[in-house]
Amino acid sequence: MAFGEIESWDRGDGVRLAFERQPGAGPTFVWLSGFRSDMGGTKAEALAIWAQDAGQSFLRLDYSGHGRSEGRFEDGTIGQWRDDALALIDRFSEGPLVLVGSSMGGWIALLIALARPERVKGLLLIAPAPDFTQRLMWPSLGAEAQRQILDQGRWDMPSAYDPIPTPITRALIEDGKAHLLLDRPIPFRGPVRILQGALDPDVPWEVAVDLVRALESDDLSLSRIKGGDHRLSRPEDLERLVETASGLARQLARAS
Repeated sequence: MAFGEIESWDRGDGVRLAFERQPGAGPTFVWLSGFRSDMGGTKAEALAIWAQDAGQSFLRLDYSGHGRSEGRFEDGTIGQWRDDALALIDRFSEGPLVLVGSSMGGWIALLIALARPERVKGLLLIAPAPDFTQRLMWPSLGAEAQRQILDQGRWDMPSAYDPIPTPITRALIEDGKAHLLLDRPIPFRGPVRILQGALDPDVPWEVAVDLVRALESDDLSLSRIKGGDHRLSRPEDLERLVETASGLARQLARAS
């Protein structure tokens, strides 16, 4: 299959989910995007090129309401987006997995690792944002925004990355509470690599530190990247990302 060929799959309710898969050696690396991001971003593209050059199996996807997938963004929740990713992973990949999650994708990756412990062998997390709806988003909203979400079910939040406001729904907030992870040990014991920008204005590095404390893995590293922001998309950031992915691929190939 040629690099860049986008496929789609109907999840059963008329919503088609977009994905791209590249054949290669295992484990399959799976790209999981952040909140309102998509599989066409700079980091996902860098990993796709690396996977093609290295002959590594690679799958990237868009949750419903994101990128090339159908559905309304405001109808989505953490649980729904996790289920979207799980459905595509289950149907269009085989064997062991390394989940690469950026920001919210880090939360999704952790939830998938817990749902498929027999398949997920490693995690590569970029500015991971587990529990962000409760821990970061809700406290940052003013009283009027919180009231509107509770009373009317929605508030349109201005975005620093997009001229179109981001709809924040009561369903998103309430569903997020059902998927919180940092309040207890996370029973994942495979290798974990966390890349965190020291100047991240959206997800403080302390979140990554709390995640390190919660994870039960003994093979875990947290890289606090000097000068790095939330996106970690500078040339040197992308080089570090590819090097980290390559190292995980070699380590897990040796262990198989």
